[in-house]
Amino acid sequence: MSRDIQFTFDAHDPRALSTFWRDVLGYVHPGPPGVRLPEGADPLAAWDEFLAGIGVPPEQRNTRSAIEDPDGRGPRVFFQQVPEDKVAKNRVHLDIRAAPGLQGDERMAALEAECERLVALGATRVQRFEPKPPMEAGFIVMTDPEGNEFCLD
Repeated sequence: MSRDIQFTFDAHDPRALSTFWRDVLGYVHPGPPGVRLPEGADPLAAWDEFLAGIGVPPEQRNTRSAIEDPDGRGPRVFFQQVPEDKVAKNRVHLDIRAAPGLQGDERMAALEAECERLVALGATRVQRFEPKPPMEAGFIVMTDPEGNEFCLD
């Protein structure tokens, strides 16, 4: 039997990091439990109102955040506030499949275009790895705004 999974990021600023990854993945911020959001409503503003309404102090309202696949296929991603900095390379990272099925120059051009989009969102480009057939199709290593490594694959 398979299991549902959730990826969890430790973060200094869960709201900002979840917004970055929302835009990278095409995910959405879900609304608060029991709150039906009208079309076009800002779920983060709804969370602020919800948390204020249940008495959560303002300084505790950015201790966690989450994003979800609007189509319900991908895993939920959770962000939790931690006080410590990231100090070493991630042992697990995400591969963002930005060029599925593409090869050679066409693949690398697609990865470069996605890299530019993500840099504009706040990512940092680290290194490009060229294709080395038959085992390596080429990829770009990047970091998110808090330094977590990921690859454009």
